Amino acid sequence: MRKIVRRHLGKVVAGTGIAVAGTAVMVAVTLPGSAGADESGGTGTTGSTASTGGGAGQPAQEQAAVQPGVVEQVPVEGEKGEGRDPLTDGEMARVERIVLNRQLLNSSENVEGERGPQRIGIDLADPEAAEADDPNAPRRADVSYYDYKDDTLVTRTVNLDTGKVERTGVQRGVQPPLSRAETAEATRLLIADSLGAGLKADYKDATGAELTSPDQLLVSSMGYRATPGAQPAVLDACGDHRCVRLFPKVKNGPWIDARSLVIDLSARKVARLG
Repeated sequence: MRKIVRRHLGKVVAGTGIAVAGTAVMVAVTLPGSAGADESGGTGTTGSTASTGGGAGQPAQEQAAVQPGVVEQVPVEGEKGEGRDPLTDGEMARVERIVLNRQLLNSSENVEGERGPQRIGIDLADPEAAEADDPNAPRRADVSYYDYKDDTLVTRTVNLDTGKVERTGVQRGVQPPLSRAETAEATRLLIADSLGAGLKADYKDATGAELTSPDQLLVSSMGYRATPGAQPAVLDACGDHRCVRLFPKVKNGPWIDARSLVIDLSARKVARLG
């Protein structure tokens, strides 16, 4: 297999770790481990030693028998959290409705070029300095969106008690970790691009099937920020643009080395490093 795929992206990486090298600044990489990447089977078994302190005449099998486990019910989540409790599903849905007003929907674009900004995350906001020791301080949520229309990160802070937006921040050149939707879109662009031919060939070598959709892969992503003179000119805007490198893995199979490719989500282009 290793000899077969060298003509494509270079090699299929059989292990779960990938060494990342280069002169560009790279941020926010999260690679799934083998135990969490839809691996089937496994070699990890645990053994037990039968106790020797049981009663006389009791069979060793009964002494070593494992009692059935008890699964506790997950506590019912309330509509509203308290203090520094994590945001509830109800709170997150509410702040998103508050933030996504008609103006923001009509003036922004998501990663697919459709109306409305690309959601990055909703997090419990830190308390104000004067409220640090106040157990009754209002709960707030920071809602972050990336606007692909003008490459800006928009963060709005919502007071969960009053339902009002207290602050809005707009930043350029700030690249938070990519969302799942952005990683999927980057994979879709790579599959459709001529530079994705090697990825598709390696996938077919590994599975015998054609690669046509991001759903066929497990993909981790890493933001890419350009360093002057360190990459092709087409990628010089990365950092101001939203750019990504992908780490694709065949489901229940090997990693495919695609580190030499960068996808500019803002320009919807793919380029090769080096």
